[in-house]
Amino acid sequence: MSHYQVVNPATGEKLATYPTATDEQVQQAITSAESAYRELSRTTDVAKRAALLKRVGQLHAERREELAAIIVKEMGKPIDQAQGEIDFCVDIYNYYADNAEAFLADEPIASPAGGKAFIRRQALGVLIGIMPWNFPFYQVARFAGPNLVLGNTIVLKHAPQCPESALALESIFNDAGFPEGAYVNVFATNEQVADIIADSRVQGVSLTGSERAGAAVAEIAGRHLKKVVLELGGSDVFLVLDTDDIDGVVEMAVAGRLENSGQACNGSKRILVMEDIHDEFVERFAAAMAGIEPADPTAEGAALGPLSSENATATLKGQVKRAIEQGAVAKVGGEDPEGNFFVPTVLTQVTPDMDAYHEELFGPVAVVYKIASEEEAIELANSSPFGLGSIVVSKDQDKALRVADRLEVGMVFINEVGGEAAELPFGGVKRSGFGRELGRFGIDEFVNKKLIRIKDQV
Repeated sequence: MSHYQVVNPATGEKLATYPTATDEQVQQAITSAESAYRELSRTTDVAKRAALLKRVGQLHAERREELAAIIVKEMGKPIDQAQGEIDFCVDIYNYYADNAEAFLADEPIASPAGGKAFIRRQALGVLIGIMPWNFPFYQVARFAGPNLVLGNTIVLKHAPQCPESALALESIFNDAGFPEGAYVNVFATNEQVADIIADSRVQGVSLTGSERAGAAVAEIAGRHLKKVVLELGGSDVFLVLDTDDIDGVVEMAVAGRLENSGQACNGSKRILVMEDIHDEFVERFAAAMAGIEPADPTAEGAALGPLSSENATATLKGQVKRAIEQGAVAKVGGEDPEGNFFVPTVLTQVTPDMDAYHEELFGPVAVVYKIASEEEAIELANSSPFGLGSIVVSKDQDKALRVADRLEVGMVFINEVGGEAAELPFGGVKRSGFGRELGRFGIDEFVNKKLIRIKDQV
């Protein structure tokens, strides 16, 4: 039985099933991608590839409503946020199309020995991308955009619950005019993915997903000496050092926690608040979270939809229940969900001996901690096994920068929620993975930085 199914998380209705790829189809996908690589990297220049990528962005914009509706149907994202995801994809494709020639220009190296030396950036070949369900189009954009304009080609294995997103994306790249095989979707099994990674024609793998999946992929890639980029889980802090506007900070914290119904790797899962404003903050934050109810994700203006699946709901329900049994206090929420609709929950009094202190809570659940000093805040923030991103709030920029400098994370946003942009690199450290996507650094992961040295004379 195929694992590739569309099950509407808002209703539980199974809408469609798609057959898993045969081994022959997987081999055909790799062969097609390798053939396209020869054409894309050797018979087209950067300007031509940039024009094709620009068209990909245009097609996303033209099909915005259709693509957003697929997201809502497959994983329950509220429609306004789904449309925003497509808009972000357009920005990403345009960014790499507009900047590719500058990013890939030869980089001179000054040498005291004379002559001339430079780095020429060239494609590596076929890559496999393994993508998650929580941002079905955005996650692909930040991997596919820079690599296709560089000249790499892609075999894409999407999440089993997002087959229609996967097929829509494949159609877009084909319709944009990329050579057949430049972007190939495969409904592969985990075993087939392992075979793809091991194939000598495949030069690298990028995965966004869980720690477990990342560790498994990295192990296989390591055995076969393949380059890997991993974007894994996160338990980001929202650190409030001081403020004259608690209501404004509460609004930021709610937005940081409830983006994508709380199902974002870089969501603000741990809220750290200085003790002098902690009690007032908790009261207002709990009230604000309680005021947001899960709603039909197809309804315009819905702020919170269902969790993505029954499994996701069962996992989060178990984590919250266990936290309360171990002594955490639910200031709001904590009750059993209705179907996959999980009410916003605020937990306090979570201590290091509780499971919730160390886990990633993937849904609309926030844990609030009282802190007495910058040192305590930094120690608590860095106690997590994850190191993706963080938000620091303070009136004093020097203070905020001082704290930001000591956080063991890949990204820090000061006084800002939702600050991600096409030009800003995204990625983490520790168990949140390694490598970067987006920005100038995103095009520099799967690339041959070839040194060319020219002597003055023979």
